[in-house]
Amino acid sequence: MTNKKGFCLWFTGLSGSGKSTLSRMLEPELRKRGCNVEILDGDEVRENLSKGLGFSKEDRDTNIRRIGYVAKLLARNGAIVMTAAISPYAEVRRQCRGMISNFVEVYADCSVEELTRRDVKGLYAKALSGEIKNFTGISDPYEVPENAEVTVNSETQSAEESVKIILDYLEANDLIPTAATANA
Repeated sequence: MTNKKGFCLWFTGLSGSGKSTLSRMLEPELRKRGCNVEILDGDEVRENLSKGLGFSKEDRDTNIRRIGYVAKLLARNGAIVMTAAISPYAEVRRQCRGMISNFVEVYADCSVEELTRRDVKGLYAKALSGEIKNFTGISDPYEVPENAEVTVNSETQSAEESVKIILDYLEANDLIPTAATANA
């Protein structure tokens, strides 16, 4: 059985909050259930579709709109599209929601303190000391979603617990087959 309709799982959250990890963990589970899945990772899209864009608000908005447009095309053709990009601004997320008919926002919550503690690259420490400018959540705003369909917290939940929460939501809303149905 394949998924009935395409949709977009729009992961948003600060850098290091688990967006890419969760999408990569969900991918094989969704494929096992017969779903056609594509991941649009923010770093990969920036490298391949948005090369040359900087980190100004305008450039960030352009990058997110590009991700939204590609997600719309894939979803309308039956794919489950998972986006894993910070997408810090609520207005641009609203625009993407408006262009994608089946849009499920997943907020990956985690405190700056925890993200700084586990940041192996030291980006948060550099941003906090002023070495990195325009860093989302430190010197650039991150607008927390007000009505995300799913909220997970990588500080208090394991990645496996978060994946289960997301799968439960998708099953309950008849977006994917249940594991039992898919394997029957």
